[in-house]
Amino acid sequence: MQEKIEALLTEIEQLTASTAEEVEALRIRYLGKKGIISSMMNEFRDVPADQKRAVGMKMNALKQAATERIEQLKNQFAQNGTSTGAVDLSRTAYPVALGTRHPLSIVREEICDIFKRLGFTIAEGPEVEDDWHVFSSLNFADDHPARDMQDTFFIQHDPQVVLRTHTSSVQTRVMEQTDPPIRIICPGRVYRNEAISYRAHCFFHQVEALYIDKDVSFADLKQALLFFAREMFGAGTKIRLRPSYFPFTEPSAEMDISCNICGGEGCPFCKHTGWVEILGCGMVDPNVLENCGINSKEYTGYALGMGIERITNLKYQVKDLRMFSENDLRFLEQFRAAH
Repeated sequence: MQEKIEALLTEIEQLTASTAEEVEALRIRYLGKKGIISSMMNEFRDVPADQKRAVGMKMNALKQAATERIEQLKNQFAQNGTSTGAVDLSRTAYPVALGTRHPLSIVREEICDIFKRLGFTIAEGPEVEDDWHVFSSLNFADDHPARDMQDTFFIQHDPQVVLRTHTSSVQTRVMEQTDPPIRIICPGRVYRNEAISYRAHCFFHQVEALYIDKDVSFADLKQALLFFAREMFGAGTKIRLRPSYFPFTEPSAEMDISCNICGGEGCPFCKHTGWVEILGCGMVDPNVLENCGINSKEYTGYALGMGIERITNLKYQVKDLRMFSENDLRFLEQFRAAH
């Protein structure tokens, strides 16, 4: 049997193949369950006891030699790219182009990061809402224009089920379920029944903030706004607050920042005023606190909200709102270095 093993070793060392299929055939012939080496292993039982040690060592050497030789032949075809004899259609194309993050995602995370440094946490809620959380709890009168079909999407003609028009609905849900102090930011998508143009869309994105605690004042709101503006648009940014009206805050204001294009000197972007509006804000109306189960005589708070598209427009000077939802790679690839 030892002579047979020696002959097989010589035979294996001289094995050649011209295709991957031939290599596989050799593997089956020598190493398969019914192959030559398996058959010899069965014959090993009949070897005399005094020869088993020597024969066993040679059998192991034979199997190792066959395995190595067949692996060499297999690697030869793999390196030549002909392991299957054809193009591997499952192979990933090269080079693989890396994608980019969406500009709205970049700005949203930057806004959230700024407010997180002020102690705010993120809160989220459903996009399909009810009238109470979107309007009634926020002190909207029954005849308020925001309830008109031209502004709000209603679900299945049910006036009590709507697509949320602002993320303030998340604030009301948190106020109902959480005892003060409350310090949250609410990023999310909102919907309004508007004609799509370069300056408006039927859906867009907001980030709103809410802070409720004892002795919260308008001065606290102003300081938070100044911190945000300078972190987002630069240390030299100035702010101004103009009186405004929102059903859920009193007093209410709109905030402008000094134009980040001309530095407040006046340019076409800011319509030569030196100022650009970015958000609305105010002290939470006591009626809203009471509607949500919070004692308005013990607690006060402020709220603010901004459109992420608006902030992105100012930061990157994007003039057409529709570009954010058209998925034009020529536009999106410009933000490759922005994250």
